[in-house]
Amino acid sequence: MERCAWAKKELDIRYHDEEWGNPHHSEASLFELLILETMQAGLSWSTILVKRENYREALDQFDYHKIASYSDEKVEELMNNAGIIRNRLKIKSIIKNAQAFIKVQKEWGSFDRYLWSFVDYQTIDNQFESIAEVPAQTELSNQLAKDLKKRGFSFIGPVTCYAFMQAAGLINDHTMNCSYRMAVNYDK
Repeated sequence: MERCAWAKKELDIRYHDEEWGNPHHSEASLFELLILETMQAGLSWSTILVKRENYREALDQFDYHKIASYSDEKVEELMNNAGIIRNRLKIKSIIKNAQAFIKVQKEWGSFDRYLWSFVDYQTIDNQFESIAEVPAQTELSNQLAKDLKKRGFSFIGPVTCYAFMQAAGLINDHTMNCSYRMAVNYDK
């Protein structure tokens, strides 16, 4: 089976085959992907995947309601956790993003409804021949980043937003030679 060129390591392959590009509609799943993408800023996705279970444990299974009320003591606890990225600004952004996530839910009824409105509630199916053609950002990811920042999110720029949109299945960037391209589960 052929895969997208970036999926080389064991965790990358499993993530590619089972999750990446599948449309996500679960609030919990969208929040987790959003936080992981913001943690990736300046790092490789492989680094984040290796730490994913540590993040789940450290962040109450990505329970955004709990995270939104984390105290300064919890920030210090996270700063001392060697299993996650110990960057104070990134850790504080997790709390800020949980709070902003909840505000969006209240305004839109769900974060899912808000997010998917950017693609008219349908996956954008790109048809790139190679990974070299896949952009790092687009006008759409710029729009999403600006709107998220306006709503109080942090560590979220157009590149992070594009990666998030790919991960959450708003954009199908499996390359044309990828065996998983048509196996994407659009009913998730």
